[in-house]
Amino acid sequence: MKISYKKLWKLLIDRDMNRRDLSKLANISSSTLTKLAKCDSVNTDMLVRICAALKCELWDIMELTPDASENDCLGRGNE
Repeated sequence: MKISYKKLWKLLIDRDMNRRDLSKLANISSSTLTKLAKCDSVNTDMLVRICAALKCELWDIMELTPDASENDCLGRGNE
């Protein structure tokens, strides 16, 4: 099982936000955003910050998939 952040990128698009907006709003670094884009492991504190900033739950920004593909991870076109 892998984690996919495809829901996070879709949520940002739906809210007309980009990754820089999220970084400022949630007080997370660009390196954390890069990890999210690559479906790498991130500290749960970072996920909680994102959820608090976006006023959502964990399942609104991520999901477990049998085998997340690169397309499920990358937040492209939303710089």
